[in-house]
Amino acid sequence: MPLIYRVILLLMITVTVPVDGANNKDASAEMHERGRAIYNYRCYFCHGYSGDAKTLTSTYLDPPPRNFARTDPASLSPQSMVETVTRGKPGTAMHGFSRVLNDREIAAVVQFVRTEFMLEQRPNTRYHTAANGWPNHDRYRDAFPFATGDIPLDLPWQQLSLAQVRGKQLYLTSCITCHDRAVVSDEGEIWSKQSVSYPRNNYSHTLVDAVSSASVYAKHDIDPQLDKLSYRASQGKKLWRQNCAFCHAADGTGDNWIGSFLEPKPRDLTNENFMRNMTMELLLERIRNGLKNTSMPAWKNVLSDNEIRQIISYIDEAFYPFEEN
Repeated sequence: MPLIYRVILLLMITVTVPVDGANNKDASAEMHERGRAIYNYRCYFCHGYSGDAKTLTSTYLDPPPRNFARTDPASLSPQSMVETVTRGKPGTAMHGFSRVLNDREIAAVVQFVRTEFMLEQRPNTRYHTAANGWPNHDRYRDAFPFATGDIPLDLPWQQLSLAQVRGKQLYLTSCITCHDRAVVSDEGEIWSKQSVSYPRNNYSHTLVDAVSSASVYAKHDIDPQLDKLSYRASQGKKLWRQNCAFCHAADGTGDNWIGSFLEPKPRDLTNENFMRNMTMELLLERIRNGLKNTSMPAWKNVLSDNEIRQIISYIDEAFYPFEEN
């Protein structure tokens, strides 16, 4: 932003309004409400309606959004705020709004934030009001600690009082749709891959399988039923389920839901025409280094050769016996 525009915006924000200037008062009030409307539409999702950054979004962001309610106005100049709203802040989730807000709108929202949150410590707009369809919202007070994060949602039931149990039940049945998990003590895995078939893809009321009676893919997510496995193959089975079944299916056919999307299709390791020309050493090399122009990645930086050989032992005993064995 050119320097002249920054000066103009700064003057718009810091101008002193005369006490007896009715027109100036009206203009300032109008600008304040314009800033409120922009903030409530563009900014609340991360910074919260009250500017305190107590939002679901903030729990996922690192660094978290700025808490304006705890920001000393002297520590954050209007000019730096205009710059941030205009250009964003590198290394954070704060992006620039110059493409969707003009200079006057940026000035309005910055003035609003400074006045409403940093100077006056006001709550801004409350969402849970009768006008918004929440009459007597205070009757849900037992659920409030779970929405605000004062009580982690995963705190064991036996550690809760009777009122807190009622609050958690209410939260889980009514509030969680918008507030999600609020705060938890143990985030757990954000994503863990698992081979699962979904009946939505190519679902048919007439084409069903005998296992699920719903999905033509589900039967391929079931492990082969074997009398026994060698120790080496049993270790390979665990590795297979963790690393290979996602694409090749639990039964090695590649006919699961995920496999149906891949092109070329994952190898069917039960297919005689393919497997009769395959050796353990060749398969080791392909798993280790992957296959170009396919979805088969190289596993050499994930699995050791010994682990790959354990997987091959499982393939040998569960899907198709190698001739050299």
